[in-house]
Amino acid sequence: MTQSQNIHEETAVLSLRGVSKKIGGKTIVDQLSFDVREGEIVGLLGPNGAGKTTTIRMIAGLIQMTEGDVFVRGSSIRHEWKKAIRHIGAIIENPEFYPYMTGYDNLKQYQRMNEWISNERIDEVVRLVGLEQAMKKKVKAYSLGMRQRLGIAQALLHEPSVLILDEPTNGLDPAGIREMRDYLKTIAREEGISILVSSHLLLEMEQLCSRVVVIQDGKLVTVRAIGGASAAEEKSFVRVMFRVGRFDEAKQVLGSQEHAEILQVAEEQNELLVALRYKDIPETVTALGAAGVPIYQITELKQSLEDEFLKWTGGNRIA
Repeated sequence: MTQSQNIHEETAVLSLRGVSKKIGGKTIVDQLSFDVREGEIVGLLGPNGAGKTTTIRMIAGLIQMTEGDVFVRGSSIRHEWKKAIRHIGAIIENPEFYPYMTGYDNLKQYQRMNEWISNERIDEVVRLVGLEQAMKKKVKAYSLGMRQRLGIAQALLHEPSVLILDEPTNGLDPAGIREMRDYLKTIAREEGISILVSSHLLLEMEQLCSRVVVIQDGKLVTVRAIGGASAAEEKSFVRVMFRVGRFDEAKQVLGSQEHAEILQVAEEQNELLVALRYKDIPETVTALGAAGVPIYQITELKQSLEDEFLKWTGGNRIA
């Protein structure tokens, strides 16, 4: 095993290893393997029928897997279920509560089933999800967004290492979706909790997650970092648009760079689209400056997560 593999496994809080699920001779999930590291938010994406919900149910121990295993903090879901499940908090579908009890009494009810949960912990998770002003209200008066946040509070009470959410923003309006995103980021940052979230809202996943796991027909398609340059991106080529003065000189400089390739020229707009490695951008800018070329704008042209998803899955719609 390489040193990088050792580091990767040490930092993994949740690990799937060759997980499969067969029902009636049909393979729903097929040899699925990926990791979720401490404090990161990972999106689980896939077209309709890809096996996302089945995967989440297996991770949470709600259904048995046919092959493989899931490890949480090193404990096996298959062989050490009680020890492993202690580290998981989950909301699968909609959270359920006693509607005629207050939010606080609902959390107290959960506390009675887990004696180690203190009143201070209840107060802590209520603050994390921003429900301090709603705890004395009956749950039947809660909005959908407040119910979702109360569900997350309940899932956090026993201080899990991993929070698993299946469509947490389903049915929320744009303000509620943004609110939920902000609270999930706060939870990951302040509690150091890893979050695995399944959603059909690609833009939302792009704004929320640091990585996405894409599956199709139960198989792993890709695991990609989003929202920043990963180590792989540092070595791969990116497309950069330069808006410059002294266009001819700029074209000559860029054309002479061994590590750069001019893809498109728009002389009227003084723009040059160039393919180069991420790490070579500073050297390219320096070369243009040394030639006295004014640089007015540098823009990296990235494909959206939607574009990437359609490429990965051959155009299948997400759901």
